[in-house]
Amino acid sequence: MKNIFIVILLASFCSVNAQNLKAFQFYNQKGKEIKTEKLAKELAEYDVVFFGENHNSSINHWLQLKITEALFAKKNGQLILGAEMFERDNQSQLDHYLSGKFDAKTLKDSARLWNNYATDYQPLVDFAKDKKLKFIATNVPRRYASQTAKEGLESLTKLGEKDKSYIAQLPIKVTLDTPGYPEMKKMMGDHAEGTKVMNFISAQAIKDATMAESILKNFEPGKTFIHYNGNFHSKEFGGIYWYIKQKNPNLKMAVISVFESEDPELKIPEKEYIPTDFNLIIPADMTKTY
Repeated sequence: MKNIFIVILLASFCSVNAQNLKAFQFYNQKGKEIKTEKLAKELAEYDVVFFGENHNSSINHWLQLKITEALFAKKNGQLILGAEMFERDNQSQLDHYLSGKFDAKTLKDSARLWNNYATDYQPLVDFAKDKKLKFIATNVPRRYASQTAKEGLESLTKLGEKDKSYIAQLPIKVTLDTPGYPEMKKMMGDHAEGTKVMNFISAQAIKDATMAESILKNFEPGKTFIHYNGNFHSKEFGGIYWYIKQKNPNLKMAVISVFESEDPELKIPEKEYIPTDFNLIIPADMTKTY
């Protein structure tokens, strides 16, 4: 009888602990838990949605796909997809894949795909292909960001017109008033040379400004443009969000930011938590894709 009691007690204990485990939790800006169905319903009211990510988070990528599917249903298919992970000069290759002219191998061989494309981004691209949605390559080709980091923004004025078409219209405003950029300056340290610091920040700015311009050029009234980008590119309403606001302050935009937590119940972190419109909390020990 005693042994049966112990077995029941252990089973109950394990059940309780299992119930407390969470894979993710969304919160709104006011700190209230929000279910995924309600989240999709609210996102459908926005013109542009930024879905921030930690690039190597498996649950983050899975949620991007699931929220996109739910948003597609809420919007009756009126969606446009876009991502940091595709660069402007690879748009034609991406379009060929979406239309069926390229197979997966040809896309891989002809475009500069991220190493984790097959596991983390191909499901989104294949969703767009299946539903006949536009998928926009929004980012600046990385060679121009590298050039900016080394030689500064002024060096880009010497490029030819075709090269410039892959970059946001010059000149690009770079200011430490942009949320996130002072953090980059701090990362460089107090002893870093001024020009080097500004070139480093400008390399980030050229990405943000180009992605913002890409979204503005491809946005269609009545549709929601959902954009997948590293969390830093939209955290605290900075980065891409900030550059769009300078050009079109009337667009209704939402940011989903991501935070990691050691708390098994995924409560709002007490430190380093600056919420945006919607906030995804995931376990710090969640499986990473690389």
